[in-house]
Amino acid sequence: MRTHYPRTPHLPWSPGASGDDVRVGGLGGLDGREVVVTEKLDGENTTLYTDGLHARSLDSAHHPSRAWVKALQGRVGAGIPAGWRVCGENLYARHSLAYDELDGYFYGFSVWDAADRCLDWDDTVRFLRRLGVPAPRVLWRGTFDERALRRLRVDTSREEGYVVRTVRGFPRAEFGERVAKWVRPRHVTTGTHWMHAAVVENGLGPAAPLWAARSGATPDAGALLAAAGVGAGAGADRDLGAGTGAGAGTGTETGTGTGAGAGTGTGTGTWPGTGVPRDDVVRAAAERVDVLGRTGDGRLAGLLAAAAYDRPRAALMARLAGPLGMPLARRVADLAGLHPLLHAPFPDEERRSGLLRMAAAADLGVLHAVAAAVPAGRTDPSREQVEWSALVADEAGLLGEDPLGPLRDGLREALDGAGVAGDAADRCWAEAREAYAAGRISTVPEAVALTWRWRDGSFPRLVQLVGPAGSGKSTVAGRVPGAVRVSLDDLRAGRGDRADQSANAAVLREGLARLDAALGAGGTVVWDATSLTERQRTPVLDTARRRNALVTQVVTVVGEDELVRRNAVRPHPVPATVLERQLRRYGPPYPGRAHRTWYAGPDGGIGDRAGGLVEREPWDSREESDVWGVGD
Repeated sequence: MRTHYPRTPHLPWSPGASGDDVRVGGLGGLDGREVVVTEKLDGENTTLYTDGLHARSLDSAHHPSRAWVKALQGRVGAGIPAGWRVCGENLYARHSLAYDELDGYFYGFSVWDAADRCLDWDDTVRFLRRLGVPAPRVLWRGTFDERALRRLRVDTSREEGYVVRTVRGFPRAEFGERVAKWVRPRHVTTGTHWMHAAVVENGLGPAAPLWAARSGATPDAGALLAAAGVGAGAGADRDLGAGTGAGAGTGTETGTGTGAGAGTGTGTGTWPGTGVPRDDVVRAAAERVDVLGRTGDGRLAGLLAAAAYDRPRAALMARLAGPLGMPLARRVADLAGLHPLLHAPFPDEERRSGLLRMAAAADLGVLHAVAAAVPAGRTDPSREQVEWSALVADEAGLLGEDPLGPLRDGLREALDGAGVAGDAADRCWAEAREAYAAGRISTVPEAVALTWRWRDGSFPRLVQLVGPAGSGKSTVAGRVPGAVRVSLDDLRAGRGDRADQSANAAVLREGLARLDAALGAGGTVVWDATSLTERQRTPVLDTARRRNALVTQVVTVVGEDELVRRNAVRPHPVPATVLERQLRRYGPPYPGRAHRTWYAGPDGGIGDRAGGLVEREPWDSREESDVWGVGD
């Protein structure tokens, strides 16, 4: 059934209301409620369904400005459930305002379910992002405050106004009470209606290729890499492919054998040594990802990983974190680093366990799609291993988006009912996840029974910092409340020279002894060292395992340019050659190696987490106020 979008009433202080406009009858429907204020965009109101679309009029005829949004509906319509609708703004044609940096030509602002109820705002954004549709810019969010809204400053030369709505959803009958708008004075500035004039396209911005990929458009490898900040060009590949890449990982991290190196970077043309155009590889990955039904960030992650296959993982993660946010950047980098492992021979009797462990770090369906798209000859011994791995994963039900979800959700429900949360719940999930991969349990009741010993949280905790010199490890260490800190630099300083590497073996032994004693006494211990390689991390993990500690690896994600800048002003800088050597050797751990893996940005804030019982969505970059709670 087709439904026209209601007329949005003007706020009492909206200067753009004309004589025939609707004004809000009162603010009681907003007062006391959490609201979100978004930019009002100057386009054509348009509604998308699973099987079509219309403008504000249900019988809207064809117009050249609607061709693009019709193509979009053709790509995303299958993702809209029957009876649902997505309402938004078609911005292809310029109306009274010119846009030159749009993320796409259609922005969604509300989603309505089959019961004619508008979804919560956060659910709306989540749904839209999964479709590959951007939402308008958020200008303000909080409990409704008329004075705060009246103080909002709108650049009326570039913005039409703003819309305020309750964060919580509402039925259509309450629309006039829950939504209102402010429009600039004398908004319409053109003499001829835009539909009766030549169509002038608005302009797309640098992020548009990313949103096009999310929505199912045919990808352009060069445009994707450029939009993600890793495109070719002068200096663009200095830290992302000039020389030999970092190793892809080891069997101790993922349970799937030893991987090949990440390769060398060469821009956006053909694959080194193959003559295969990069666009062909990315489009081959897109075909496979589309067969899996992945959309939104899931599709984008696979396409970017295929486009950036030959980029060192640590540098790739740091470069992507700015344009994409930490959660999605980490997922792309892990796909790029892990997929060579699928080309390597692996014992069939252990393959399912290895894949389950790998599922803690990556979407296995997308991972196999990326690996299958890589040109033959780039990895050893053959692509047949990838196809065989995919068959095993499919038979085991591991190619879905969240194969561990039923086990995790069932355990979470049981632990919530028992009042188990925080560190204890995360420990229970990590132990159950490993037992499931090892074949020791197969059902939720078995997971619940397995985890009783960790529910009271009476275990020590280890925070193992991972990152090169100057990446902010000490800043992170200082934010862990009540922790004992074991610093290898401090131990060297105690011997006379913190830069003296000649006694590293003795320093490590002393540090491990202190770690063992501190964990034995209970509480939380921070291991402050670079821990760049799995070989360096393993003795620390072994000590924690003997003491039954919950292990959180905190990976610092900072780009090379920023590391060089910081090193130059540090009280104890490392020689440039040492920093360069660290970056060449650096291989961050994959999720699943420790109970939990957290990722800290340049400011030391935790921007992403993996391995916990409650993981944030890839697009949710909001920081939590107290991620370091102990025993909570």
